[in-house]
Amino acid sequence: MSEIEAFIQWVISLVAENLYPGVFLAALLETVFPPIPSEAVFPLAGYSILKNGMNVFHILGAGITGGCGATVGAFVIYMISKKLGRTGLIKYLKYARIKEKSLEKADHWFAKYGDKSVIIGRLIPGIRELVSIPAGIFNMPPLKFLIFTLIGSCIWSTALTAIGYYFGMATFDFF
Repeated sequence: MSEIEAFIQWVISLVAENLYPGVFLAALLETVFPPIPSEAVFPLAGYSILKNGMNVFHILGAGITGGCGATVGAFVIYMISKKLGRTGLIKYLKYARIKEKSLEKADHWFAKYGDKSVIIGRLIPGIRELVSIPAGIFNMPPLKFLIFTLIGSCIWSTALTAIGYYFGMATFDFF
């Protein structure tokens, strides 16, 4: 098992065993380190809610907690992008496993949709991990960035958590 696979396995067990702290930390880490897929973390959280007999309102709780974790991680990327600028970032993209072509796609998205791209971008895989970079480079106001990121991240996290919960119900009903 590679180091990345072992790390992802650790994150999954963290979420399964410690729902709220696990979801917060996993969301923060998946925002800063793209190899961790939110598409695996949040459905697992939803399934854990179901499996542990927790009230359905925990879906919203886990979604908001995940949205907060993702917002903290996104703000870190935003601040780094703001400080380094585009030319400074290009030197470090390879360490974050981000291709320059992906950054250009995010730049284009941000230029086309402006500040709204932060909310919308948080709902689109591939863009959601990168939208903080052009927001920082183009000097989006920090408070606006935080609010838009929190809204988009909470929607994303809650939706994926609900999917995990309801797919879990379907498998329980089916079997």
